[in-house]
Amino acid sequence: MASALRSPLLRQSLPTFRPQQLPRIQRAVLSTTQARRILPPLPQKIEGNVNDPARVPDPEPGHGSYHWTAERVGSVALIPMTIAPFAAGSLNPMLDGALIGLVLIHSHLGFDSVITDYAPKWRVPKSRRFLNIARNLALVVVGWGWYEFETNDVGLTEGIKRVWTA
Repeated sequence: MASALRSPLLRQSLPTFRPQQLPRIQRAVLSTTQARRILPPLPQKIEGNVNDPARVPDPEPGHGSYHWTAERVGSVALIPMTIAPFAAGSLNPMLDGALIGLVLIHSHLGFDSVITDYAPKWRVPKSRRFLNIARNLALVVVGWGWYEFETNDVGLTEGIKRVWTA
């Protein structure tokens, strides 16, 4: 095979590529090779030195294993509560209310975990306070909206059935 490639006849039939003949490839607008800072870094404060142990946060009774257990129990309870109204075929306002309450608690705990993970108190205390207030306000507004929909309109289960069959 190597001797066949050296023959002049075969060399004339194969096209040769030279780097100057290749088209230029344009770089993407958001290239990965350049550092483009979209937002400035968060304020950083170094306490102590590398030999000091990490500070252990003060324990809070509502967090830790109780919080984790409440999240998991609520998530598992959502499965039968979501299926029950449609499987039973009943339009029970109490079942709708329980489902709405469980969805609100589940969402509240989920957003609390997101805020805890991505906005720690020691790093961004003002943003953390704002996010907690916004989360609680959203809980009240959404809860009020669900209450109005349940009492003054067709309700959650019937509303989903109407959207599904539309």
